[in-house]
Amino acid sequence: MNNADFWTSIHNIIAEGFTSEGLQKLDSYAEQFISGRLVYQRFSPQEQHGCAAGGATNVIASLLAGAEIGSDSQDSSALSDYQRECQLGAQQESVIERWAKAVGVWTESVDEQLPKVLGEQIAEGGEAKVYDHGSTLIKSIGLDYFIQPIFALDRITLHNTYFPETRLTVLGFGRDKNGEFKIIVEQPFIDGQPVSDEEIADYMRQMGFELKNPRNWTYATPDIYLSDMHDENVIRSNKSDAIFVVDCDIRINTPELRQGGTRRISNMIVLK
Repeated sequence: MNNADFWTSIHNIIAEGFTSEGLQKLDSYAEQFISGRLVYQRFSPQEQHGCAAGGATNVIASLLAGAEIGSDSQDSSALSDYQRECQLGAQQESVIERWAKAVGVWTESVDEQLPKVLGEQIAEGGEAKVYDHGSTLIKSIGLDYFIQPIFALDRITLHNTYFPETRLTVLGFGRDKNGEFKIIVEQPFIDGQPVSDEEIADYMRQMGFELKNPRNWTYATPDIYLSDMHDENVIRSNKSDAIFVVDCDIRINTPELRQGGTRRISNMIVLK
């Protein structure tokens, strides 16, 4: 199977409505992805491992979203860039929602159901709500900063690649009472204290990142861009004195971000 055959297979699975045979194929593709026999060149080898660390649900959703990044409607040429982004985002949401419902990882009214099932809400950020679940946290992540689900899923993959100690495992998807699409993830709970901006900057320099803008805590390499690296998202453990990044906005650093990025995103699949 070559790249074109793979994406034709994914499109057929979607078009046929996620039959039992189609779901089995998706499970098989996820297993091949996790074992390294299916290579998604959107990611580096290390990033593919980070995607796999997010679980099979993360892998399949990333592939389904990847199938919808180049779909064109008849009037798409007349759309602005933002309208095009929204169109692609809606297509990706729809495909992931239909699949998630077919396999039982979809939650309606996320903001009402999660407190009943998983624990009380303990925090809320710009795009996420956080729920107490004992030794772990459950987060409901929205698309406010991303528009397209594929970029929000990239964030999970990249977080797991660079900050594996606080990896995000995708449990499922849903919508809140306002109909907004959500990704539901689980993350280890870290008991700790805030870290100063100076300590964060030193920590990031040791990882090879350059400080780009201290006003929004932005760092970058030619490959990766990340922001929101402030003292609520970076903490020092009370147990080990180690520094943990529990949240950040992390993306593939393409030239379009204008942060010195040189990365070009490929949608090529290689089967070994």
